[in-house]
Amino acid sequence: MRRRDFMTLLGGAAAAWPLAAHAQQPAVPVVGYLGDISPEARRDRLDAFRKGLAEAGYVEGRNVAIEYRWAQGQYDRLPALATDLVRSRVAVIVAPGAINQAVAAKNATQTIPVVFVVGNDPVDAGLVASFARPGSNVTGVTAMIGELSGKRLELLHQLVPAAMSLALLSNPDQPGGSLGGSQAAASALGLHLLMLKARNEGDFEAAFTTLVQQGAGGASVGADPVLTGHRAQIIALAARHGVPAIFPYREAAEEGGLMSYGSDVLDTWRQGGVYVGRILKGEKPADLPVMQPTKFELLINLKTAKALRLTVPDKLLALADAVIE
Repeated sequence: MRRRDFMTLLGGAAAAWPLAAHAQQPAVPVVGYLGDISPEARRDRLDAFRKGLAEAGYVEGRNVAIEYRWAQGQYDRLPALATDLVRSRVAVIVAPGAINQAVAAKNATQTIPVVFVVGNDPVDAGLVASFARPGSNVTGVTAMIGELSGKRLELLHQLVPAAMSLALLSNPDQPGGSLGGSQAAASALGLHLLMLKARNEGDFEAAFTTLVQQGAGGASVGADPVLTGHRAQIIALAARHGVPAIFPYREAAEEGGLMSYGSDVLDTWRQGGVYVGRILKGEKPADLPVMQPTKFELLINLKTAKALRLTVPDKLLALADAVIE
């Protein structure tokens, strides 16, 4: 080969080097998001999750991509959706919402890291070996909302002390949840606990009709995503039927519900985003302890209490972290 031809070939190869180097740059990591209801119903929580992800250095559309799968409140779809994310070879699966999502994600893979954001005890649900050392590819954050169900029933009883029966509105398709704590609290208070089941929004009207017919003095609403995602309808039904109700999340009281008691759920989802970011940076789920809430808050809506012709005891008002007037 003549020297001039060799230099021409060399120059062409050199010109191609930047393109080759660009093509070999690491791909943007992909997070699989296993959603419970819909992006519209979870907008505030999605924002909190993305905030935590950003705190860890990852911004969607910039240096991380997110593959979303939404069950639309149909829990039987979750295993297939989780399997689909595994086939997509995502770097991490985040399962925020119901225990069902985390269980579906864990059953779908033993290698891809899974970060849950749940309301109940993940040890009791079999998700992790312990809070301190999860011990597998699964870790996350719990709001411990289900474990506070007994306390919510006690607070409701303080507001309607003459009631001999209170109701629990829950989704029977959601394992764990509010049942055990509510039953124990009702027994300790000498109350009859009326069980009301709602798998979807079409069940709410019948549940409240049963509550009124059975003479329950109030209702504790469970933390299931189907219930929290349709809280506006439940708040409206409670108002129409004149039923005092307590909810697990503060937004319900802010939107017209009588009372709420629980942890800061938005901060829980933010922490879930932080954990996903830490795993993307190389940390192992088995080494990340399950995070738990440290602050719980009681909100009372006095405007709603007045509409229900209820007098809130001074002792209960003194316990409130916020009073809405």
